[in-house]
Amino acid sequence: MRPSGRAPDEMRAITIETGFTKHAEGSCLISFGDTRVLCTASVEERIPPWLRGKGQGWVTGEYSMLPRATHTRGSREAAKGKQSGRTQEIQRLIGRSLRAVCDMEKLGERQITLDCDVIQADGGTRTASISGAWVALRLAVNKLMAEGAIKNDPLTAKIAAISCGIHQGTPVLDLDYIEDSNADADANFVLIEGGQIAEVQATAEGATYDEEGLLRLLRLAQMGCAEIFKAQDEAVK
Repeated sequence: MRPSGRAPDEMRAITIETGFTKHAEGSCLISFGDTRVLCTASVEERIPPWLRGKGQGWVTGEYSMLPRATHTRGSREAAKGKQSGRTQEIQRLIGRSLRAVCDMEKLGERQITLDCDVIQADGGTRTASISGAWVALRLAVNKLMAEGAIKNDPLTAKIAAISCGIHQGTPVLDLDYIEDSNADADANFVLIEGGQIAEVQATAEGATYDEEGLLRLLRLAQMGCAEIFKAQDEAVK
């Protein structure tokens, strides 16, 4: 039995509330159980200098945790004057994931920034961020198309992410903080609807695992992302 009482292949409850903020071109509050992330998409009619004249746009991500998103207060990184290595790694992951399903030429010479701010953390903040960021990006692109700023949809598919791990010898889906902090192995899967894999981060921590163990985690991730894709569909209808 998992600490939460869930079955090994059972997700936490997923909710996505769109239009959560007033000014962003696309926004949502996504919740995976007690993990809550505010995702906003900001459209800017500019591109990085190294892309000028190439006729294409750019999608990037930023990530942060509010000071009391966790059990104890964490210092604001802005107050420290630098981002942690963890923050930089996660926001690069968010950017890579969203670019995997976006045609930059169809986007045109503009940049969309996905800001993912963790309001409350209970495991899986990076995966919730990616899943919510797609919703915010979809809404921002819909707005651009409705305004006639772009003619052809640059988004090629949905993308979602989920954590899986081996906890007390059992492969489990969608780890919360208690499981994540005690897992023998954990992995983050970023999957594209239709079966393609965008990225896998898999680490043995308490114990190593074999090929079959990795494949069992992948199968769990596919089941979990199928649920997320449905939630994304409902959110952007």
